[in-house]
Amino acid sequence: MTQPPNLHHEARQDRLLREHEHDPYKIREKLAEPTVCPECRAVYRGGRWQWSEVPDGANEVLCPACHRVRDKCPAGFLTLTGEFFAGHKDEILHLVRNVEARQKAGHPLKRIMDVEQQNGGALVTFTSPQLARAAGQAVQHAYKGDLDFAYQEEEHLLRVNWSR
Repeated sequence: MTQPPNLHHEARQDRLLREHEHDPYKIREKLAEPTVCPECRAVYRGGRWQWSEVPDGANEVLCPACHRVRDKCPAGFLTLTGEFFAGHKDEILHLVRNVEARQKAGHPLKRIMDVEQQNGGALVTFTSPQLARAAGQAVQHAYKGDLDFAYQEEEHLLRVNWSR
C-alpha cells in the first residue's frame, strides 16, 4: 500500500519566507541594559525604549527614531491638502501634534520628524508608520474629508493622504 504524498509539505517547499518586521532601523541584536540614546535620552530597559531617568553607567546607542531623523528617512508621511485645510491649517496641525504628544509619551520612538508647507498644503513626516496612521485617522475623525493609505511593506513606509 502506497501512502499519498505529503501535499502540505510539498506546497511549503517553494514558499517565500517573509521577515516579520521589515523596518531597516529596528535594532536586531539585544542591547545591554540599561542603554540610553545620546540624542533624545530615551532609555532601553526591559527590552524596549522608554522615558525614564538615565541610570549611571548606562551604555549609549542611538535609538531607531533618532537614527531615522539623522538619516532623514521617515517611516510615515501624512499629506494634508484642500481648501478646508488651507483655512484651518493651524488647528489641524495642532491636532496632529497632540496625537504625537500622546503617542510619544508612552512610545519614545513615535515622533514627528518635520512639517513642510507645500502648495497650500502640508507634508508631515514621522518616525513611525503607526503614528502617521493615527494622525491621519484623528484628522479624519475630527474634520471628515477623504483619507487613504498606501503601505509599502518592502520599505516599511506608510503614506497617508487627507484632503478636504
